[in-house]
Amino acid sequence: MIKPQRVGILGSTGSIGRQTLEVVDAFPHRFEVVAIAAHSNTDIVAGQVAKYHPKWVAMTARPAADALQSMDLGATILSGASALQQIVTEADVDIWVVAVVGTASLQATMAIVQKKIPIALACKEVLVSAGRLIMDAARENAVAIIPIDSEHAALKQCLAGIQEDPAQVSRLILTASGGPFRTRPADTFATITPADALRHPKWTMGAKISIDSSTLMNKGLEVIEAHYLFNIPFDQISVIIHPQSIIHSMVEFSDGTILSQLGPPDMRYPIQYALTYPQKWGNPWPKTDLPSISGLEFFEPELDKFPMLQLAYDCGKQGGTAPAVMNAANEAAVGLFLENRISYPDIFKIVSHTVTSFSHFEPSSLDQIVALDTDVKHQILTPASR
Repeated sequence: MIKPQRVGILGSTGSIGRQTLEVVDAFPHRFEVVAIAAHSNTDIVAGQVAKYHPKWVAMTARPAADALQSMDLGATILSGASALQQIVTEADVDIWVVAVVGTASLQATMAIVQKKIPIALACKEVLVSAGRLIMDAARENAVAIIPIDSEHAALKQCLAGIQEDPAQVSRLILTASGGPFRTRPADTFATITPADALRHPKWTMGAKISIDSSTLMNKGLEVIEAHYLFNIPFDQISVIIHPQSIIHSMVEFSDGTILSQLGPPDMRYPIQYALTYPQKWGNPWPKTDLPSISGLEFFEPELDKFPMLQLAYDCGKQGGTAPAVMNAANEAAVGLFLENRISYPDIFKIVSHTVTSFSHFEPSSLDQIVALDTDVKHQILTPASR
């Protein structure tokens, strides 16, 4: 009998965390959930503990941890700001799904790498903010970092035939749906509300990533992530608008041919690929119906209309702490927009101004990046600074 793979999930209450558990449900004898972590949603976590019986639970919000502790769920409950690092250090896991939004998972991700445990990575900010440090450590410890993003999972599958050899790659092509405002006139962007921006035409995602998708910052973050994951220069990474979201990404090889990966817009597919890599198992989800696919469209992104994408390229090429500053500024600005405290165009204005107002350097530790992240957000969120 095959021993189940022990899975840990950082961010079990978010969209990726919950869909990871759907993948577990599809293969109940192949996976065992032994550790989960979240911020404060005690109701969802309590239900997950009752169903999956993990041995370890981490809640970064202490009141939430105290509430779970009082329920006597039979799991070890960890709490506080260090809970993520503590759970990855103490829990005995075969693969960690890292799906915590923002830079909160930076230290925990490095701890996983140092334990030499494979990572299924769904948190863009880890590589955007600390790509060189994380990937250098992963190579040193021979740790596999398998992307959960549908675009990067597609690239990884397309690159498998050449063993991910950068010398044989002419271009990585990341596809983007274009978000909810692809055809909306730019002169109406000032009236966009959070509710408008949250209505993604293809994907069901969390609030922050939905706003990033609408501005194309999400795609900019993916460009930086692809650079570090596959060791490809920025000038060889392209973005193409593909509204149907059927082709998830493409690779153009040195001989001029292009290989693409396509499938339904369903995150359970890349999650399963990350958990079962390099194998592919049969699953119960809807499959691609080729005869029903027609009119696949591709457009160049309108950088004047969506300047966040160009800003991400510029920061990625600049390197050092520029991507980390951009990421932190974007996270803060998106938060302000979701609270109706700034307009939609103000997101770009705040992020671009913040990037130019900081001096950039090559970070030597995660502590420097975490401190910088705090400084950037404090500058933006302090009313006197705006």
